[in-house]
Amino acid sequence: MGDDKTGPIALAAPRAATVRRDTRETHIELALALDGSGKVEVDTGLGFFDHMLTALCFHARFDVTLRCKGDLEVDDHHTIEDVALALGSALDQALGSRADIARFAHAYAPLDEALARAVIDFSGRPSAHVALGFQREAIGPVATENLTHFFRSLATTARMTLHVTMLAGENDHHRAEAAFKATALALRQAVRLDARRGSEGGDVPSTKGSLGE
Repeated sequence: MGDDKTGPIALAAPRAATVRRDTRETHIELALALDGSGKVEVDTGLGFFDHMLTALCFHARFDVTLRCKGDLEVDDHHTIEDVALALGSALDQALGSRADIARFAHAYAPLDEALARAVIDFSGRPSAHVALGFQREAIGPVATENLTHFFRSLATTARMTLHVTMLAGENDHHRAEAAFKATALALRQAVRLDARRGSEGGDVPSTKGSLGE
């Protein structure tokens, strides 16, 4: 029998990145490993946001260490936006040329009565459509509008197309958590390495031969 080339390919190098972001509004230090086991250490000063980030990285099976000191005396916007930008940038760096990745993925995640769908294309072209249908202005210290903004900011620096849609749900905590978990599951699939992309490795999943360059 011939060799089976349908499984995951061997990792040539660690797919990882570190990002440091310093502005007058936030100070962020982030380390990301794509091929991890879901070890997450997050501290942004926003309990509910930490809960969402932990769910995102754990279910994506990313190893992430993240510290953010933001101007929470103003509000939560800068912290959430800049964390999303830093995480997206780390994703982009860790993916490199994006050779051999699955690229496309979709996933559903329920949480009790809530059901979310996430669809991803690591196209190299930033685009986001996010429809979560929140009813409350805030969940804990986090404005719900900033949760929507998180996904849009993440898509921008990760250079991906991202659709996150709420299909059902009444409780806004459940809506938010389902959205983060669905995105996590789609990320996990989209970044996976697949030998079917090329027996020698290095095959970029695009008819153009490159993604976003």
